[in-house]
Amino acid sequence: MAAFSAADVKTLRDRLGAGMLDSKNALVEADGDLDKAIEILRVKGLKGVEKRSGRATTAGLVTAKAGDGAATLIELASETDFVAKNERFVALAEKVLDAVLAAGATDAAGGNAADAGGQTVESLINDEAALLGEKIELRAVKQVKGDEFAIYLHRTSKDLPPQVGVVVGYTGTDAETARSVAQHIAVYDPKFRTRDEVPADVVERERAIITETAKNEGKPEAQLGNIVNGRLVGFYKETVLADQPYARDSKVATGKVLQEAGVTVTDFARLKVGA
Repeated sequence: MAAFSAADVKTLRDRLGAGMLDSKNALVEADGDLDKAIEILRVKGLKGVEKRSGRATTAGLVTAKAGDGAATLIELASETDFVAKNERFVALAEKVLDAVLAAGATDAAGGNAADAGGQTVESLINDEAALLGEKIELRAVKQVKGDEFAIYLHRTSKDLPPQVGVVVGYTGTDAETARSVAQHIAVYDPKFRTRDEVPADVVERERAIITETAKNEGKPEAQLGNIVNGRLVGFYKETVLADQPYARDSKVATGKVLQEAGVTVTDFARLKVGA
């Protein structure tokens, strides 16, 4: 029987994120040779990439980096938290991020097609998926333009890599306020910077819903206009960054905080694992 210890199995698992039984079987087949066991798992893993294509990827991480005039935010997805916190997976995310940023990709399709040292990002991910033994995919890519950038990556669990990521593109010199607003976006998830950015059809649809709701509540016809306008303000507070109550002081609108700090948000993006 091949000579290897429980520590060898643990080493293999830690390096690749492979299952205990798979790691043990690979070491048996490799007569205890760790490098051979890694290659065995890689070959077997590549054969399983296609079989795993239909599996759900509900775990993973988000990461971001700023370049010259643009910053990139990505979500790299895995099947389990066990792989998501593996050092090899985290290192893969950084390689993918660098390649996507360098290519200037603005979506997942462009990110997957980006060059990653002589192969595409998609091929790189599949190679690593073969070793890690799970389906892995670049699920989302967002690019933010700006003069300056604030990046905030939030850990929902101390045992996991960041699960929520925000990039804010801005003009101004108050980096502390810009980062604080990035943290605010992570929590309150606004969809638009200002009211002017809300599409007219979205506003009209919301107005119609509010009007119908007010009628069903039996509100007087003469008061409907004021009621609808008042409730639209509530809609803006939920969806528009400038209108949202500031996370650090709910008595103040985020737009006012930005104005007083001399910061103008020119663009922002938010990603959450699995969302």
